Amino acid sequence: MKIFLDSADLNEVRTASEWGVISGVTTNPTLVARAGAKDFKAVVAEICRLVPGGPISAEVISNDTAGILKEARELAVINPQVVIKIPITPVGLAAVKQLATEGISTNVTLVFSTAQAILAAAAGATFVSPFVGRLDDIGANGLDLIREIVTVMDIYQYPTEVIAASIRHPQHVVEVALAGTHIATVPYKVLRQLFEHPLTVQGMERFQADWEALQGK
Repeated sequence: MKIFLDSADLNEVRTASEWGVISGVTTNPTLVARAGAKDFKAVVAEICRLVPGGPISAEVISNDTAGILKEARELAVINPQVVIKIPITPVGLAAVKQLATEGISTNVTLVFSTAQAILAAAAGATFVSPFVGRLDDIGANGLDLIREIVTVMDIYQYPTEVIAASIRHPQHVVEVALAGTHIATVPYKVLRQLFEHPLTVQGMERFQADWEALQGK
């Protein structure tokens, strides 16, 4: 399973990239607003530079096919790494179909059902992003959705990769990995938490103490 960072904060992207564990980045309008970005295209270009070769999802905001296509083409010329993130709607999938013919990668987002994922794959989406945490929030089971979508993609050999999104805690990362998702996109806070375990801290403290004792300190 590959790990993407879900962030538009350049400091977070830079740090996570330096750790050597992320293979791509996903963004959305909320994350861009939270990061205080003034020039979205410049942010996307810098993220591409910070994560060379990795897919970088940049979301469109238009509500019609023509508008989505215009935005998508403008974003796609920034860097070949750019993936156009498009919500699962009829006009969105019409754009996905056209972009696929142009060789522009897409990530269909706001997916909350297996049926939606099937439609996205049929339209030629490069990635599909089912939301785990938001389903859990309403009493549904986000992990069951991941399992179903992965199963369908495997049965019919769709090339579409599944990105488990709306990850809320480290256990979600483990669970979506066990469910067979291709990618988990995680917030910076959760990515940092994946490193943490109290026994690791205790072990490091013990090694340091033993080394200092050996040195006569």
